[in-house]
Amino acid sequence: MSRIKNTFDALAAQRKKGLIPFMTAGDPDPARTVEFMHALAACGADVIELGVPFSDPMADGPVIQQSSERALAKGVTLKSVLADVKRFRETDRTTPVVLMGYANPIERMGAEAFAAAAKEVGVDGVLVVDYPPEECVNFAEKMQSSGIDPIFLIAPTSTEARIAEVGRVASGYVYYVSLKGVTGAANLDVASITSKIPAIRAHVPLPVGVGFGIRDAQTAAAVAAVSDAVVIGSRIVQLLEQAPPQEAAETLRQFVAGIRDAIDGVAGGNRQER
Repeated sequence: MSRIKNTFDALAAQRKKGLIPFMTAGDPDPARTVEFMHALAACGADVIELGVPFSDPMADGPVIQQSSERALAKGVTLKSVLADVKRFRETDRTTPVVLMGYANPIERMGAEAFAAAAKEVGVDGVLVVDYPPEECVNFAEKMQSSGIDPIFLIAPTSTEARIAEVGRVASGYVYYVSLKGVTGAANLDVASITSKIPAIRAHVPLPVGVGFGIRDAQTAAAVAAVSDAVVIGSRIVQLLEQAPPQEAAETLRQFVAGIRDAIDGVAGGNRQER
């Protein structure tokens, strides 16, 4: 059983919602990525999404785009990100780690080689933004045979057929993009999220995490009330960019702990298994 499934099963048993923070590997300092991952785990992250920097992102807003550019300029690669996960696993064998990024770095490495390397270092899931589910069944099967959950995005514009396709190939959890736009946008509409979740649950027997546009404890709690997990990324990347280096880890801890407290105040029980 995967670490991701174990984590969500434990959350459901405790009637708690998941917290999934995102950070870009290598930003602001490649030498501190593992330190920041440990800080996230220590202050309440249930799953860590680790962004693999890419030069031509399509879903990321300016904050995450710029973080990728900074990381790439400092020599961060898919191989160095895998090395970070390996170092993280030396002292944390329980917190799931999901790599989030784009197809090109994986295809350059080769799907077989990537699956083997990711399994070896302890990656638990992979979310490839530009792999549509109907075109990557073989990739998803390779990941699952290596014990890695292929995770997919569902958008507000996703059709019932597309959602059903995701339900057939995904494992771990699914990531519902809460708005039409890019990461970091500020026009979060909780009512529209609430109206979409039942359609997702009808076809996807997995926990539903919701992200894009969540920037503070209030919006995190509102989203947690209608989902299984809250994904928060741009605000974390922004905080790490802006904090003085000597204060970055503590700034991260305080912010994520505040989000943790907010979503822990939301009663669980809206997840539906089938």
